[in-house]
Parts: sequence; structure tokens; C-alpha cells
Amino acid sequence: MATTARPTVLTWTTVAPVAALVVLAFVWGTEPGPVPVAVVAVALVAAVLAAVHHAEVVAHRVGEPFGSLVLAVAVTVIEVGLIVTLMVSGGPETASLARDTVFAAVMVTCNGIVGLSLLLGALRRDVVSFNREGSGAALATVLALAVMTLVLPTFTTSRPGPEFSPPQLVFAALASLVLYGAFVVTQTVRHRGFFLPVVEDDDTDDDREHADPPTGRTALASLGLLLAALVAVVGLAKVASPAIESGVAAVGFPQSFVGVVIALVVLAPETLAAANAARRNRLQTSLNLAFGSAMASIGLTIPVIAVATIWLDGPLLLGLGPTQLVLLAVTVGVAVLTVVPGRATRLQGVVHLVLLAGFLFLAVAP
Repeated sequence: MATTARPTVLTWTTVAPVAALVVLAFVWGTEPGPVPVAVVAVALVAAVLAAVHHAEVVAHRVGEPFGSLVLAVAVTVIEVGLIVTLMVSGGPETASLARDTVFAAVMVTCNGIVGLSLLLGALRRDVVSFNREGSGAALATVLALAVMTLVLPTFTTSRPGPEFSPPQLVFAALASLVLYGAFVVTQTVRHRGFFLPVVEDDDTDDDREHADPPTGRTALASLGLLLAALVAVVGLAKVASPAIESGVAAVGFPQSFVGVVIALVVLAPETLAAANAARRNRLQTSLNLAFGSAMASIGLTIPVIAVATIWLDGPLLLGLGPTQLVLLAVTVGVAVLTVVPGRATRLQGVVHLVLLAGFLFLAVAP
């Protein structure tokens, strides 16, 4: 995973977290006008990009598959912060925000990141290879998490509507943590080899080329900047939340599209990281990022939201609607057929990307 080896140099990735904190200090507790909102938006995007960059530096220090895990967790922390701050400030109207964001994250990762990675890898090589054992285990965990937290609430009867009762929500939260924890142990301890990139006999030196790992001092500096960026992201999101919701309403999109915006913003840098890995013939790293992010998005977000319901007003709607259920079922079916052979072509990449396009279109015009 290529990355900058000296984050202590004054580059945009070191300035952005500090600048974002400064912007946050000036706008906190205010209702900014159009110009300050634009500044907040720029600072927010820069902080997100910087956070993921520094997560990559730390990840490069600890190595694969720990690197994908660090990046996925960092992205999920940002996502959870955005969801909670928007739900706190939005009131009952944001009852479905967690569901919309988590489902959007699953569709973007399992179709967008996977499809783009497969396509880019296959454009360089007609057939790309990856570890089907690790990818299959990750996909199975994503499926179990999605069913436990997003599908079952649609069919339970303890509460009217797509909502868990308190005991059901507690069980779903605990089950999510158990599944995610079990996968992390499998990925990093018991079966780490299943998640390492496949190196073929005809790989060139360029395919194997990697930047030198950063020093411990550099990694610690990036860790500090990562924490600063995460604080800035959560705070700026709370300040910008009214503008985000007003902007979605102004263009006539459904309120649920706010969740799509969050997922797209948060996962954009990770998409770039996965695309870069695919171009270097490290498709397994791309799949680790995709499925790991989907897993963390559900397995960490739902427990945090479950705790947050203690002080949040209104219901927590988690169950998917009919259209979303169909999209999830097709995505799972296609993903299984993609993963099982351990090899893929451009066709599989195009199929996943078309599914993502369908999701985005139906999110705008349900």
C-alpha cells in the first residue's frame, strides 16, 4: 500500500486536520451562513481525506491484513460520528438515517469498490485472482450481519413497522459485535494467510513494488493526526448537518438520500485506496477493504446506535423496504458467484457497477 513516508512534513495531509480543528473552533455553536458553510464543507472533506491517509500510514506500518482492518475501522468511526451527530440534531425525522447510511455503505462497498477493483484489475490482466477462502468468509460475515440487523426488523412483530424492540436491538447489537470480533480474529490471527494478496508466477517487479514502511515515529505522528482529523470530522458534521439536509431537500431528493451522501463521502478515499491496490495487482487487498468496510459499517455502527437510542428521541427504523431487500438479495447472489471461483474478469466488475448504478438511481427516484 503506497503512502507518504514522512507525514511530519508540512503537506496538505498534515495541515488539513489542524486547519479543520481551527474552523471547528470558529463555527461551533453558531448557525453559519452560505460562505461559512462552504468553508466547513471544504474543511470536512479535507479532514476525511486526511484521516484516511493517516490511517493508511498506520496501516502500512502494521502490514496486511492489519492495514485493511485499520483503514476500515477508521472509516467506520467517521461514519458513526456523522450518523450520531445528524440523528441528534435532526430529531425524529432522522429515524431511518442509520439504516439508510449502513445500507448505502454495503451497496457502495460490495458493488462499487468490488466492481471498480475487479474492472481495473481485469483491464490490466484479463483474469484476476484472489483468495476465495478469505473473501468467502468475509462475504458470509457481511451477509449474516446484514440479515441480523437490516432484514429481520422488517419481519419481526414485537413493534409495528421495521423496528426492533429493545431486547431485540440489544441482541442484534451483541450479535454484530460477536460476528465482527470473530472475523477480526480469523483475519489477523488464525487464518491470516487467507487474506494476503495472491502473487502469481508472472508478476512483474512493478507488481511487487511497495513503498518502504514508515518509521515508528512517523506512524505515531500519523496516529495523532488521525485522531485530530476524526474529532474535526464529527464536529464539522454536526455544524454542517442542517445544510446537508436542506441541500438534499432543495434538489427534490428523498430524505433517505442523506444516508447515501454520508456513505459516498466517507467511502470515497477508501475507494481510491482499493482502486490503487487493484491496479498494482493486489486485488485481495481491495476485497479486504471492500468487505471489511461493509462489515465494520454494520458490526460497529449498529451497537453504537443501539447505545445512542438511550438519549435519542423517536424510533430507530432499521428494517429495509421491498426495493432495498431485492437489491441486497441480488447483490449477495452476484457477490457469491464472483467470490466462489477465486478468479474474475471484467464482466463481473461491470455487473457489480451496474448494480451500484441501479441503487443510486432508485435512491433518487424510489
